[in-house]
Parts: sequence; C-alpha cells; structure tokens
Amino acid sequence: TTMFTSEKNKSISIKAYQGDAKTLLAFDMDKANLDQLAGFTIACKPGSNPEYYLYNKLQFAIPGDHAQNKKEPAYSSINAPIQKFRWLHVAGAFHQGDTVFYGTYKYTITPRYFDAHGKLELIDTKKSLEIKIPVKPFIKGRLSLGFTRGFVQSQAFENHFGNKAIMRPKGKDLLFDTNLIAGKNSDGKEFKFKDVYTWSGFTAREQIFSILNEVMKTKSLSLDVFAYDLNEPDVMKAMIDLAKQGRIRVLLDNASLHHSTSEPEPEDLFEKAFSKAAKSPAAIQRGKFSRFQHNKVFIAKNKATALKVLTGSTNFSVTGVYVNSNHIMVFNDKKVAAKYSEIYDEAWNNKMSAAKFKKSAIADEFFPFKGAGLPDMKISFAPHSEAFAKSTLDAMVARVKKEKSSVFFAVMELDKSGGPVVPALKVLHKNSKVFTYGISDSTTDIVLYKPTSKSGIKVTGKSSKVLLPPPFDKEAGIGLGHQVHHKFIVCGFNTADAVVWGGSSNLALLGEQQNGDNLLEIHDRDIATVFALEGLALVDHFHFRNANQQKTKTIKVKKPLHLYESNKWSLSYYDPGDLHFVDRMLFK
Repeated sequence: TTMFTSEKNKSISIKAYQGDAKTLLAFDMDKANLDQLAGFTIACKPGSNPEYYLYNKLQFAIPGDHAQNKKEPAYSSINAPIQKFRWLHVAGAFHQGDTVFYGTYKYTITPRYFDAHGKLELIDTKKSLEIKIPVKPFIKGRLSLGFTRGFVQSQAFENHFGNKAIMRPKGKDLLFDTNLIAGKNSDGKEFKFKDVYTWSGFTAREQIFSILNEVMKTKSLSLDVFAYDLNEPDVMKAMIDLAKQGRIRVLLDNASLHHSTSEPEPEDLFEKAFSKAAKSPAAIQRGKFSRFQHNKVFIAKNKATALKVLTGSTNFSVTGVYVNSNHIMVFNDKKVAAKYSEIYDEAWNNKMSAAKFKKSAIADEFFPFKGAGLPDMKISFAPHSEAFAKSTLDAMVARVKKEKSSVFFAVMELDKSGGPVVPALKVLHKNSKVFTYGISDSTTDIVLYKPTSKSGIKVTGKSSKVLLPPPFDKEAGIGLGHQVHHKFIVCGFNTADAVVWGGSSNLALLGEQQNGDNLLEIHDRDIATVFALEGLALVDHFHFRNANQQKTKTIKVKKPLHLYESNKWSLSYYDPGDLHFVDRMLFK
C-alpha cells in the first residue's frame, strides 16, 4: 500500500500524503486556471467532529477590502487563502487543543480568485474538491515510527508557552517532578513541564513511554537499555523502579561529556541513584567503546526472548526528546529484537570494548530483514573496521549521486563530520537535475531559495539572532544543544526505488569506526515518505528563519508581511527554470 491518495476535478487536482500524525496536501491545476488565482482555502473535518478552516498566519493588508466570512478570523484560510501549492497540516493547536482526533480526515480544498480589481471574491464551492486520508501515528506492519516536534523556535511553541519557557527547573535536582509549574503563556495561563514535554516530544515521546510503561506493568518483562545522553526525569524514574525489581540492565556512555569525578554529570548522578536502588548493582555498566556509546536503544524481553526494540536518533534526555529534531523506530518483531539483543550481550560481556567488538562476527556485517510485516531493510552495528565503515558510507554516496528524482536530508553536523557523506551532501544543491532539500545545524554554506533558479535548498536549524517580520511573534531561542539532531537521508521519495537511512549513526567515517552505533537502511516507499515529510517540514520552517537572520547588532524592525493581491505568487510554480516548478511536479 502506498500512503497517499489523489482526487481531481475541472478546477484542481490534489494529492494527500500520510505522514506521522500529519498530512501533506499538494495542489496542481492547469496553467489556464492561474488567472487571478488568490490561493487555496482548506477546510478540515476530523472524523465526525465539527469541520474547521485551517489558519494562515498571513492575511491581506486590509482584510475588509476582500470578501470575508465574518464568523472567522481574518487569518482563517477562508479569508486569507494559502498562497502555496502544498501545505503540511499537523492536527491540533488551535482547533483541537491537546486531545487530537486520530482517524480519517476529510479535507476540502477550494481554489480562490480575485476579481478584476484584485479583491478576493466570495468562495465558489462548485470549485471545491474533497479528499480523505488517515491522520494518525505511523505504523506499517511491525514497524512504528515516532518523531519529536523539534520546534522550540516556532510560532506554535510561542502560542502554547510564550517565548520565555524553560525546559527544566533551575537547580540541580536530577529526578524533578515534571508536574511542577514551568511558566505562564501570553494569556497568563500556567503550564507544567509535562505539558511542554508532551507537546514538544510528540510521537517520539509516546513511543518511549509506551515501551517503558508496558515493561513496568508486565512483571514478566525486562528491559535492556543502551543510553548516551540520559537525564529525562520520568525515563530515569522508570529505570530506577525497574532496577529495584531486578528487571533492567543499562549500558551508559561515560565519555567526558557524561562523566566527571570532580563535578558529577547527570549520568554520574543517575548511576549512583540506580546502583543504590538496584537489586543487583552490577545491572549498570559505564563505557564508551573507543569514543562514545552512542546507541539509543530499548530492548523489551520476556526472560531470554527479545520481543521488541526501540532505536533511532533520540537521546533519552530533556534536550533529546524536547528540543532536538529526532526520530524513533520501534520494531515489534522478535527477529529484529533478537539481533539487537545479540549486539547488546556482545557489548555487555566485553564491557563495551571496541577492540573486542570489532573482532566479533557481528561488527562488519549487514543483517537483512524482509517480509512478515517488516520492510526490506538491513542493519549494521558499529564500531566497524575502517574498510567496512568506508564501504558503507561510499555506497550511500553512490546512491545519492546517481539519484534522478529527489534527496531530502536532516543531518546533524555538516561542518565537522569526516568521510564521504558530508562532502556529497554539501554540494548536493548544485545539481539542478534533482530536487534537493536539506537541513543541518551547520551555519556554513547556507543555500536559500532564489527565484528563477532550480538550485536545491540547504538551511540551518542553529539558533541565531532572528527578528521575524510582523505578524510573526518573537520566538524562544533554544539555548540547548542541537536543533537538528537527526541523521537521515531519503533518496527517491515517491518512487518504487525509495530508500531511507536512519538510526543513531552520525554518518561519519570516524564515528562508524569508534562509536557504539546502529545504522538502518530501509527500502520502502511509505517509510521514505514519512521521513521526507519530516525533512520538508524542517527545511520550510527554518528557511524562513534563515532568510530573516540579523547580520548586524542593531535589529531593524521589518515591514509587515501580507498576502499578495494578484496571482504573482503562483507564477514561479509554472516556470520550468524555478525550484518551485520542480517542487510542484514532485508532489503533484
């Protein structure tokens, strides 16, 4: 099954793509229908719940000059049509609050037009087109995906929590109560740390606590944990509870970032609390292979049988789940879980010795899985020999270089990582034959959209001095670690040959030789689509912020942004020499 659906009438064609609890709506129309095109009104009906219009942050300079539905705000898309040929909808926020409906959504899209004087005409429902698609956390067969929201620097975060929200209480309390009040929003309403965490952690947080809670409730189950950054208070509390019952083992990084004898790091404090509580103090080991124990993995077991495994790029930390952009994959599959369990035992028995791990039969090997509810995929486990690490990364680069359709990526350190992958991604935007859309936290060599250019886009999520033009509100700076912590690349989105690489690996040559890591290569169109939509959301979001970065110390207040009052906005989507044209053709 491919997780998109399409509809068409005389006015418009629509394709809806299913992401992880989100939907991409892509529009197309004959060029003849562009004349006086004002944009698109989008109505949304979740199941049998009331229908509502999606909102557009932009509106007309003088809304009263245009046809307006007085029951709706000026920024409702019935009054302020969306002037883009695609829109990513994440349900919730304004219309559903925190209790989001999951199930079938009906979207009604209506192209809107100006009259001869550039004034928006009343909506013509004869031009409307409906499309239905499931909106829910992504599950396919035995694989579930989860993503952090990763948008502390956003209008949505500002709307919920204001721009002064803190991510943890001031002070050194390791296992603080997440029901403590974290702040007040701009309406004066108090919110708890748990409210911030639930919103920011999104489906990744749900996946983490789903496994923790399942193991906690089921006395016959136990948990094996690989952890790198570890300071999420409720995760740590669950682990300590399991330690009291003798139902957990933890392999925890002890590189200098996470270990100090003079000023103990959170991981040191956790080790002390865990060992004190544990039935067996030997249930925790500290180590770092050659450089880092960089896996972020849960393995749920019933006695000796591994049942399911959680992996991905998400650290079990406040920053990892609530600030970084990250992904999680959960395999509800005994064969995949057994392989991770084998790796775990190897690392455990050899006390995370890189030399011993590299000599084992599992270090320089791809383990293939396919069928019985699993995608066609292979997994490798580092640290590797130099030859294996190089051949793995070279194969990725070869696919990126021969790609004919599209490449999306979100990769953490594009200015530091060694090996062949980073140089290939850095120059990708120069290939105008392929649609490329990428984000890193590197601030070097940012490439923004240029009209009448087919060059790809490469942006940064790194926090910087930004003043968004009105009507956009001031946003919180992250002030904590990386915004983009993902390490994924998608080639051939929306083609039968689609592939995605993800996991904990930084896709760097030294990391693959020195870190405890896992890298997954998945050949599946639907899974590639979900990751591509995540990349798309990040690039679109930060492209606007990159374009509004302040180069000087004196911040200049910008002119307000408003909707166009002609079809000028749409013309680039029909210019074959423009990236917007390539974009429309890719998603339509």
